[in-house]
Amino acid sequence: MLERSPSLLAALLRHRLAWPLITLALLLVVNTVFNSSFLHIEWRDGHLYGSLIDILNRAAPLVLVSLGMTLVIATRGIDISVGATVAIAAAVAAWLIGGSVSGTESRFPLPVAILGAIGVALLCGLWNGVLVAKVGMQPIIATLILMVAGRGIAQLITDGQIITIYYTPYFFMGGGYLAGLPFSVFVVAAVFVVLYLAITRTALGLFIQAVGINPTAARVAGVQAGRLIVAAYVFCGVCAGIAGLLISSNVKSADGNNAGQLLELDAILAVTLGGTALTGGRFSLVGSVIGALIIQTLTYAIYSLGVPPEINLVVKAVVVFIVMLLQSPDFRAQVGALARRPGAGALQ
Repeated sequence: MLERSPSLLAALLRHRLAWPLITLALLLVVNTVFNSSFLHIEWRDGHLYGSLIDILNRAAPLVLVSLGMTLVIATRGIDISVGATVAIAAAVAAWLIGGSVSGTESRFPLPVAILGAIGVALLCGLWNGVLVAKVGMQPIIATLILMVAGRGIAQLITDGQIITIYYTPYFFMGGGYLAGLPFSVFVVAAVFVVLYLAITRTALGLFIQAVGINPTAARVAGVQAGRLIVAAYVFCGVCAGIAGLLISSNVKSADGNNAGQLLELDAILAVTLGGTALTGGRFSLVGSVIGALIIQTLTYAIYSLGVPPEINLVVKAVVVFIVMLLQSPDFRAQVGALARRPGAGALQ
């Protein structure tokens, strides 16, 4: 039994989700050490209240975008326009809602505003997918076009102003609670369950892996690679659109210039932290969710520990760098080889 324990531990550490889970656990421990009430959850005003609940709520938009980004990266792509898509969706929803300061009127019915925002986000994803799969542009160039133009489109919709939303029912999406938990958590759970079932219970997961590993071989095998790539970008756009609704609902406004700023970078980090290969093929939906929670928990720790704003991005980059090194099998093998060298213990 004693002989099996080291091998079992080594096998667990080789699992793609091992280091992300360890990182998340360490961040929770750090937060707990410096904030004794971090893990405290209480029932207040009809719902659960606490730091962990706040992290779940604020991580919801990033989790959604990360799920969409996972499929895009799995097909050997990248989408750096998701932040702009978030801003466009939020701006469209705010414009469609309009209404008066009373908070009881809306220019269009709420379902129309929600579907309109998601529909525009779908078109953004379709635009990216067509440029990549049909026109043949490099993914980073194709999505860079919308990343730059999207901000301008969002500001045109908002007329360069921050649109304040007064329609009270809209606030429930990003700031409401259901069964004691943030409603945004249920939105994320619904998207995750649908996507997970589609990936695991149908051939979709195998097709995505095939396209990501070798697109040419996938086409020869009869996989509609072009359509699959377009669908991945469309789904990513829809996820960004829903994230835009959650963000604008939570802050009760739409800012075409700042909404979703740098969200694409956090999403890419979350996906890679979760074990998805940027070279395509290998991907993990659960890993992407864990990666998003790592990013949000780290952000919470940085602010709660009073790290100066001018260096918080540096701290985040250093932590991510260390985690990525620990996830690298080559790096761990090199460290192990150095530790086993004859002179390694001479100084001990």
